[in-house]
Order: sequence, then structure tokens, then C-alpha cells
Amino acid sequence: MSYSQSRICKGCWEQMRIPVPLRGPASIPFRAFGIRPSRMNPNTCTICELMFTRVMKARKITVDVSVLFADLRGYTSLSQSLSADSVSSLLDDFYDECAAAIWEFDGLLNKTVGDAIMAIFNFPIPHANHAERAVLAAREIQRRCRARRDIRAAEGASLDGSELGVGIGIDTGEASFGEFGRSHRDLTAIGTVVNTAARAQSAAEAGRILVTKAVWERALGQTAEGESREYRLKGFEKPIMLYSI
Repeated sequence: MSYSQSRICKGCWEQMRIPVPLRGPASIPFRAFGIRPSRMNPNTCTICELMFTRVMKARKITVDVSVLFADLRGYTSLSQSLSADSVSSLLDDFYDECAAAIWEFDGLLNKTVGDAIMAIFNFPIPHANHAERAVLAAREIQRRCRARRDIRAAEGASLDGSELGVGIGIDTGEASFGEFGRSHRDLTAIGTVVNTAARAQSAAEAGRILVTKAVWERALGQTAEGESREYRLKGFEKPIMLYSI
């Protein structure tokens, strides 16, 4: 895994101009108070995860974000033919490569669910070009996963390249971000943007990235060559235009 490691929390600096140290001797006193690198992005801190509750005095906020879902294709069938250790190793590789790609472009690896991940861009590290960053992260995920698959094949693993492909979906727009639930609190984003990105990912074939029109328009530098067509997505009454990039 390779990504640039910041010495201070990017989220706290960009949002509040507070230089919270993440690494080195200066970070030791902060760790005594539970302030350490976040598991969702090690270039942000645990303050960032709940910044809106402590600073904005709210359990949730509305933010403009880009949401990315990626799914490891063929995982279910492989889990029936490979040993438990081999399957676990494949999943570890997938998570690691996704994390490195997402963190490289300042996104949050918000969730890992089975053989899929969910990432959020533009909070708590703001970027006006967050849709473009999500697209770049998606391409980097595809590149990294192909390279990892090639390494495994060279080591003698009997794997079908199509089985280990990754399908990715991205949407951008306003979502509600915060803590949801009472007995079990979950820090995440919800809304139509999240649902659309998840459904786009479900429609994406192995090795493909499908983005919505909103992403296509906001990241034209990366999406101008994309081919579009309408998709019938589960839970949506009308067809949704998606672009393959």
C-alpha cells in the first residue's frame, strides 16, 4: 500500500485551521486523549469523524459529496472453490488496494461490507473537484486490482481474470452525513446519491466504471469520452442515464 502520509490532520486544518498532529513526537499527547489517525482515512483524525457533533452541534449535516461503491466480482463463487485462507487473502488485497486509491485522492473509506466498499469524497477534506477525484480513485482501484491479480497469476494462482474484476459506480450531489441509529450508531452518508451510486455499481460489469450524468458533467476532464445509455436500476421508477468511462 502506498499513499502520502500527512503529519497533521488534513480535515481539521481545512475545516478549522487547527494543526492537529497525526504522527511524530508532537502527536503523543493527543493520543492520550484518544485523538489519533482515523481508520476511514489516516490523514484525518478521530475529531474529524465527529466534527459536526462537536463543532457544529448537530448529529447530521447536509453536504455536497461524491459517493463511490466498488464490488469484487466473483467473490461468492471463489469462496466455494478456494480455501478460507486464500479467500481471506483475496479480500484483504481488495480492501488494501481500494483504501490506498481512495486515500490518495483524500476520500474516506466509509464502509467495508463483505466484498464491497463505500467511499465518500469532499468531507471532511474539502475539494471543489471531488467528483473528478472520485473518478480518479475509481481508475486507480481498477489499475491496482488488475496489477494485484497479475501478481497472483504469476505466482501460480489459478484465477480467472474476469472473476476477480471490480465493478464501480459513482454519483455526486447532496447527502446527509452523520450518525444514524440509536442502539447502534453508524457514521455514514445516506440519500439518493448513495442509493444511485450503489445501484450503478451493481450494474457495472467487471472492470467497468459507471457514473451518473451529474458526475459526467462535473468531471468532464476525466469523463468526456464516456459512452452513455439508460439503465433500469432497482428501486428507481424511471431509467437512469449512466456513462461508462
